[in-house]
Amino acid sequence: MTDTARPDGGRAALAGFVTNRLGRATPRPAPAKAASPAGQSAAQNFENLPGYRELQLQRQAAQLIGLGNPFFRVHDAKAGATTRIDQKSFTNFSSYDYLGLNGHPRVSNAAREAIEAYGTSASASRVVAGERPGHISLEQALAKHYRTEGCIVMVSGHATNVTTIGALLEAGDVIFHDALSHNSIVTGAQLSGAQRRSFAHNDLDALESLLQNTRHEHRRALIVVEGLYSMDGDAPDLAGLVALKKRYDAWLMVDEAHGLGVTGRTGAGLFEHCGVDPKEVDIWMGTLSKTLSTCGGYICGPIALIEYLKHTAGGFVYSVGMSPPLAAAAEAALAVMHAEPERVERLRQNGTLFLATAKKLGLDTGFSLGLAVVPIIVGDSLKAVTLSDRLFRRGINVQPIIHPAVPERASRLRFFLTSEHTADQIRDTVNAVAEEMVAIDKGGSLIEQLLAKRG
Repeated sequence: MTDTARPDGGRAALAGFVTNRLGRATPRPAPAKAASPAGQSAAQNFENLPGYRELQLQRQAAQLIGLGNPFFRVHDAKAGATTRIDQKSFTNFSSYDYLGLNGHPRVSNAAREAIEAYGTSASASRVVAGERPGHISLEQALAKHYRTEGCIVMVSGHATNVTTIGALLEAGDVIFHDALSHNSIVTGAQLSGAQRRSFAHNDLDALESLLQNTRHEHRRALIVVEGLYSMDGDAPDLAGLVALKKRYDAWLMVDEAHGLGVTGRTGAGLFEHCGVDPKEVDIWMGTLSKTLSTCGGYICGPIALIEYLKHTAGGFVYSVGMSPPLAAAAEAALAVMHAEPERVERLRQNGTLFLATAKKLGLDTGFSLGLAVVPIIVGDSLKAVTLSDRLFRRGINVQPIIHPAVPERASRLRFFLTSEHTADQIRDTVNAVAEEMVAIDKGGSLIEQLLAKRG
């Protein structure tokens, strides 16, 4: 008999959801194994995968509480500062369109022209038969932006980190990365076979201690950080990192996925924000899916690095080349960013307003710099999901970030600001967050109430 078939099945599922989100062991009987289709062993049944059962229990619990699923919602329109879901308009804080370039006429026209000339696909790996002029042109534009000798673009931002780190390091080497590094960085480090060592978030003293104690044990070393952290909205000390990489003979890689178009006076990135010559960084990585409004990733750096990756990185050599319209659109978006710095200024003003308004109302924004990413930390996962659901009902779309993406007690709503949000949208949203937080707190523990009602 399954949990849902037992008289107390809903209560058990609800308890499992809550205790899981609070980081405690789940006090319920071990679930029965899912029945396997005829002729299929238990090992072949995907329902027996670790975590699948817990996922089902969490969904049941959310339904009992009356919460909608905040994930995988279908948008009926271009997602920017506003969007449409189920034919209803929303103020949107869940998209990366930082400078409002998704759908910009110059960007869209570049994509159309590329489709007319080259179609929608490169049709093969660029190594074999997929090279198009737009690939080269985009790479040259990005290399010029970072003042590097070369650039390589790939079809996925996540895969760019995974394949680059995996190609550069191997057993006998070491990778030092921030404890809050993106999954793609950690996965690339694991794939490489190198020793992996994490240091406390943005703590350069902790990094130096690791370097001092362990760097001599390894051949090559790579330090990896992000230019703007997507969960917390803060940035590292680039000058300090450059000093450490020189002192301990290591490469320095900066992931600018969320930094391009956001940090620095003109949005050039972390090097402009910190006043550091970009040539001091060995590897600049970034994505095309945020400010540049398309899809893919890039690596900028010395020509030897770029040539090496073009001939050895599996995620490039064995993958189809970037779609020509995406390459053209990304290059156009970069050009618009350079030509219209007022977009960066509007984004900065919006981030400052959001942060100041939130702090004035006593909301916890963590370490955010108030640029394009501002979290509002609410505590446990259930509260974050509940708050997101309440805001959705008020026409505000913002995603909850819950365990294991962040520590359980640091669950939050993560707001992505754009240059196209209005001051009224920002003030109304922050006020709504504060109002719903009060309502949730006054209502007491929803879980305790529901569990009591169910006996």
